[in-house]
Amino acid sequence: MKRKLNMLYLILIYVFLYAPIVVLIVFSFNASKSRTAWGGFTLDWYVKLFHNSEILDALKTTLIIACSSALLSTAFAVLSCIGIYALPGKQRRLVMSITNIPNITPDLVTGIALMLLFFFIKMPFGFVTLLLAHTAFNVPYAILSIMPKLRQMDIHLYEAAQDLGCTPGQAIRKVIIPEIKPGILTALILTFTLSIDDFVISYFTAGNEVTTLALTIYSMARKSVNPQINALSTLLFVSVLVLLVIVNLRSSRQLSRRRKSVKPGVVV
Repeated sequence: MKRKLNMLYLILIYVFLYAPIVVLIVFSFNASKSRTAWGGFTLDWYVKLFHNSEILDALKTTLIIACSSALLSTAFAVLSCIGIYALPGKQRRLVMSITNIPNITPDLVTGIALMLLFFFIKMPFGFVTLLLAHTAFNVPYAILSIMPKLRQMDIHLYEAAQDLGCTPGQAIRKVIIPEIKPGILTALILTFTLSIDDFVISYFTAGNEVTTLALTIYSMARKSVNPQINALSTLLFVSVLVLLVIVNLRSSRQLSRRRKSVKPGVVV
């Protein structure tokens, strides 16, 4: 009986979480503009979506910001992780605790803080401030993705590379980077997804010159209930879902390869 109740509870949680998404996807193919009545199957909203210049411009800006911030934040995170890992134990724990603070800080606080910072340094709001803001809030998440891989690495490999004649830079490039490559790829995908999904921080740092998909959807939703919003949201959900599947498949393959590489009878 207890097992059935636990299963029922789990089913109710999944229904509560995913039923709205299923409804959104279904009604993105609804021929009627009604949010309650089904008017037949159609792909017209998707066709109109790709002819909407406002959405296409926002999509272009979003992809440029997401790709650029993902690359920058991951590069900063790699350098930060190498530096943090070289610190003594107590200092490393202190720096990691400070690094984790932005991850638990509400986006509203982060957005207002960045907005005030840009006001203080008198930087005009636009593409640059938006890119800097996305890079700033992505760095801690990238560090969380890369740091575990660095901890798993045998630090003696770096020292052995230097003993064999590598400079510190060559040892990092030829030894450390290949070892933490899975974490780097995970960080790139994660930061890219977070950048596409962000609304609050973009709202406070974008200004009036640029707009992202999240801001465009918010603006469209305020004016009227446009079925193109359903189509756009469906495409965003599918894109993020594909990225998550790729990350999980990579993790599963890496785990299976690691298990195969461990020979029977060998204690690791």
